[in-house]
Amino acid sequence: MASVSAPAQTAPSPAASLQRGIVKMVLSGCAIIVRGQPRGGPPPERQINLSNVRAGAMARRAAQGQTESKDTPDEPWAFQAREFLRKKLIGREVCFTVEIKTALGREYGMVYLGRDTTGENLADALVIEGLATVRREGIRGNNPDQARLCDLEDQSKASKKGLWSEGGGAHTIRDIKYTIENPRNFVDSLHQKPINAIIEHVRDGSVVRALLLPDYYLVTVMLSGVKCPAFKREADGTESPDPFAAEAKFFTESRLLQRDVQIILESCPNQIILGTILHPNGNITELLLEEGFARCVDWSMAVYTQGAEKLRAAERYAKERKVRIWKDYVAPTANLDQKDRQFVAKVMQVVNADAMVVKLNSGELKTIHLSSIRPPRIEGEEKNKDKDKRFRPLYDIPYMFEAREFLRKKLIGKKVNVTVDYIRAATGPGESTPAFSERTCATVTIGGINIAEALVSKGLATVIRYRQDDDQRSSHYDELLAAEARAIKNGKGLHSKKEVPIHRVADISGETQKAKQFLPFLQRAGRSEAVVEYVFSGSRLKLYMPKETCLITFLLAGIECPRSSRNMPGGVQVAEPFSDEAMQFTKELVLQREVEVEVESMDKAGNFIGWLHIEGLNLSVALVESALSKVHFTAERSAYYKTLVSAEEACRERKEKIWANYEEKPVEEVVHVTEEKERVANYRAVYVTEICDTLHFYTQDVETGAQLENLMETMRAEIAAQPPVEGSYAPRRGDICIATFADGEWRRERVEKVESPARVHVFYIDYGNREVVSSTRLAAMPPAFGTRTLPAQATEHAFAFIQVPQDEDARADVVDCIVRDIQNTQCLMNVEFQGATCPHVTIQFGDTKDDAGLGLVKEGLVMVEVRKEKHLQKIVTEYLNSQESAKSARLNIWRYGDFRADDADEFGYRR
Repeated sequence: MASVSAPAQTAPSPAASLQRGIVKMVLSGCAIIVRGQPRGGPPPERQINLSNVRAGAMARRAAQGQTESKDTPDEPWAFQAREFLRKKLIGREVCFTVEIKTALGREYGMVYLGRDTTGENLADALVIEGLATVRREGIRGNNPDQARLCDLEDQSKASKKGLWSEGGGAHTIRDIKYTIENPRNFVDSLHQKPINAIIEHVRDGSVVRALLLPDYYLVTVMLSGVKCPAFKREADGTESPDPFAAEAKFFTESRLLQRDVQIILESCPNQIILGTILHPNGNITELLLEEGFARCVDWSMAVYTQGAEKLRAAERYAKERKVRIWKDYVAPTANLDQKDRQFVAKVMQVVNADAMVVKLNSGELKTIHLSSIRPPRIEGEEKNKDKDKRFRPLYDIPYMFEAREFLRKKLIGKKVNVTVDYIRAATGPGESTPAFSERTCATVTIGGINIAEALVSKGLATVIRYRQDDDQRSSHYDELLAAEARAIKNGKGLHSKKEVPIHRVADISGETQKAKQFLPFLQRAGRSEAVVEYVFSGSRLKLYMPKETCLITFLLAGIECPRSSRNMPGGVQVAEPFSDEAMQFTKELVLQREVEVEVESMDKAGNFIGWLHIEGLNLSVALVESALSKVHFTAERSAYYKTLVSAEEACRERKEKIWANYEEKPVEEVVHVTEEKERVANYRAVYVTEICDTLHFYTQDVETGAQLENLMETMRAEIAAQPPVEGSYAPRRGDICIATFADGEWRRERVEKVESPARVHVFYIDYGNREVVSSTRLAAMPPAFGTRTLPAQATEHAFAFIQVPQDEDARADVVDCIVRDIQNTQCLMNVEFQGATCPHVTIQFGDTKDDAGLGLVKEGLVMVEVRKEKHLQKIVTEYLNSQESAKSARLNIWRYGDFRADDADEFGYRR
């Protein structure tokens, strides 16, 4: 292509050379701007005026700051002439000859559409349509071009086209609105609907001047969500471009200038109209980002209607390629391996409300901070209030406790997906800020839910604002901003106008007098709910008691755990072997978990001593079973002594951990002679999970409870990572599969009957309960978690020596009583004899060792079933004596005497 520049010329050129260019802009019906091809930057351009013709002048706004100047309107048919050329020429190649160049540098010539003079002559086309007049002054008779134009003009006059039509053309003059009184109302009135427009001017890559049709509003529009490098105006009036400003401007000009587009006006903050420009060939906002000509801006991103995630993705694409403004870009996680950027980990502890300690697959513990959020904090005068009072952030900062609890309940013990967004460098202490070590900031998700977003949406955290050039932020920053906007709108949490919640938590750790007053209350309460707040060692913990709203120090009863190192008046006490392992074991099992505690006593320092249970597991027993603790002699009077001793003996025999160097002392062999056919009382700890109307019940062995819990946890984590397709499983009778229980958790079950896809009878093989469910709640059993890995844990049993009354009301009373006493509790069970369908057993309460079945007999709720076996006669006699006592006292079924003496069947009982 020939250059669009030409040598200066002040007189007609006898042989004007043919030149080519691309039309950038149509100034009026007789003037255009053409440009060359870009080479290493924006191309040169020049204005060409059409020779021998004149079109009407376009409207012009009054000069700013000059009070005497006025707006100049369109001349008749001026806009139509400009539009005629604009629609023909913009972006297309033309060829032209420069015939005259004035002293001021203005060039006049002939312009043809296309690459040579065989194309359409623009001057001829304008005159034919009556959109331009011929300059007849100075006509030379020997100039065929001028003669032809005069003939064409005469034909147009005869046809009464354009300027020559009747009426003078007043209807062709536009009523241009250069200013809008209330831009916000104007934008709101359009309801974000696309409106037709022509881009009249490009100020920089992201700011344009647009003519809105059909009402001719001339407005400046800034692209929503992005900003391009700009041109800075210096003191002397000149403009200095930022790097890539000229290139960004040309990029937008070459695609939008004087094109027909649609604009969505999205918002109007501070009199600045924000919008998105839609062109048939694409969205200029996204294109600018993809090519590295623009960066995302947070303040206007929120109003972008076409999806903020698209803009972030386009910017990320440019960063990855390091193009233009991103040529020196270094990603925040560029120095991290892929395995360190994205990984799955188990949450071990929640630190306040924006950080957590997770355990990696390698066993390493790592602290993760949630990206771009700030936990609740005290500001202003509240900071200096109550300086003498011991400050506890978790309870004293409004909404800190709620935020921590939200994370604790959702995450503790669960596997989460971690995507590292950036590493915040360590900072030294400032005048008003403490020092911070290096922080790993990441987006944490569980089940597809962004935890930070959920926290912000509930008003339990706020979003950090950044400098525009600060790239260290969450990869889901826009979603966080949107969640915060919703929380503010709905008045959630920190944004609520209600009074802030106050947590008056009494810390009685080490307070001997307070502990003494509190001890009887905890002893009478039996099992109390608690949350483990801190683990000092394997057997020493700090607990939060929610019902009592207090903090206590709790020591595990019945065991002697290795002591950790600690500072003593005489120096540092060296840690005993396996003390760190015991502490880590306790942390992983109970830290920040909901537990149950049985308080038995307290020591002289005000620490409570007792038993701690988590999901049916006794922590003291668990430590002994793991060879991390020894049985203390004080356990002899407890209900757990036998279990503790048997666990200790097993570890001692295996010489595990603390027993590695144990040498057993030789003892004399003692032969125990027992009478033949003596009843064997071999009680073992079980957990009663379900009681049926027939008084049969299902139990789980306490010894295998931890295995079941670990299996369930692993299975649920795998299902959460790869959830089954709902409704894809077709159940059949006898299938072992999985189902979601009422609590939403997956459990193993067996299909007993299929009535229809909506009614499937299932039996939960680890708990003993039955349910009718829809097949959409069922899924195939993952092979790694079937009954080969761990057999069904629910075992059916019946009460020995008991005959259940046939009367429905009497039977219901028995079931209600036994459900209240033993369901969902740990008991001791002994198998007495084998029944037709299941073993018949006696059950003892875990704490009192009282026989539950004998208690039913004593209360007159059931009858005794006599057994003939000699070795059972002693216990049968005890049951019969208790029955006689109940009859004498006329209790419950015996209130009318011995009904069995009557042979009438209508009484509902038979001997």
